[in-house]
Amino acid sequence: MSPPGYRDAVDLTHQSSLSLTVAEAGERETLRRLLVHMPMGKSLLGPGDDAAVISAPDERVVISTDTMIEGADFNLDWSTPEHLGRKAVASNLADIAAMGARPTGLVIALAVPRDTTVEFVERLANGFAIGLERLAPATCGVVGGDLATSPVVTIAVTVFGSMDGLAPVLRSGARPGDVVAVAGDLGRAAAGLRLLFAQGNAVPAVFDDVAADGLIAAQLAPEPPLYAGMLAAKAGASAMMDLSDGPLLDATRMAEASGVTLEFDDFAVAADLDYLVPALERALGLVGRQARELAQRLVLGGGEDHSLLATFPPNRDLPEPFRQVGRVLERGEASVLVSGKPAKPEGWDPYVGMQ
Repeated sequence: MSPPGYRDAVDLTHQSSLSLTVAEAGERETLRRLLVHMPMGKSLLGPGDDAAVISAPDERVVISTDTMIEGADFNLDWSTPEHLGRKAVASNLADIAAMGARPTGLVIALAVPRDTTVEFVERLANGFAIGLERLAPATCGVVGGDLATSPVVTIAVTVFGSMDGLAPVLRSGARPGDVVAVAGDLGRAAAGLRLLFAQGNAVPAVFDDVAADGLIAAQLAPEPPLYAGMLAAKAGASAMMDLSDGPLLDATRMAEASGVTLEFDDFAVAADLDYLVPALERALGLVGRQARELAQRLVLGGGEDHSLLATFPPNRDLPEPFRQVGRVLERGEASVLVSGKPAKPEGWDPYVGMQ
């Protein structure tokens, strides 16, 4: 018998992943089964050594990291392992896209309880693969990572990117006269979260409504148009960031970093409101005004869409799929205005919840 922390050599190659736990399989076998599903990045040296080696085409590497923790960031009663993998990919790639960079590789650290099935880990890896295929096809893969145990499922991803000769687009570059634009939807992920809380621990399909199911999908497995990040950089975007915490809160950060005021137009987000209102009415039983007020709050204050917020110099064609939603003004008393009125920086704060 091996001492605690060590395992005797056992052939688990043909044992089903359905009931086999990570504690029974051990790190080596769990990793083997996980890597089968992982898309490998185009690195100089990938998984299998102590560290990966990636190229830096123009001697610059863009790096960002994000952590998802069960309970604080996701609920396993709502999210499948595939959902988690896809969301982890989207939230990390969005940070690279917001710099105008091209993602080149991910390092994933996964910690799970000892009784977690190997099947769960395999399905999670499949979610990573789906997310990369949908959001960064043929440009990015997994180059390394780590496995560990934890009381709850914890997913930590570090993503690398290349500027490919372009200048990074900072959040501090907005200037008075610039156009404020968004690529992607607003409020859908936040609305999906509201619907999930409303239904408790029931399965997401309980609403049996195409629009409601779409909102829930936007929360559990977002698919923002992240390819637009490099297009914005090439089109001369003056500032950019991803909308992880909500337009008002993230716009406040951009305005303060740039020393300006950002103004949103009500009419510019009318399409986002028009999509949300009927879905909220049907799913939550709200009447017209109640649904519209909630939709307004979710569109401007809801996060996790991971759409891109950018500013562009005036009289410049916006690259698809960016749409104008406002303008940059000289710095005033308020960081952000909505149709001329000061707006509070409502949004998602991981320490206090939605403000």
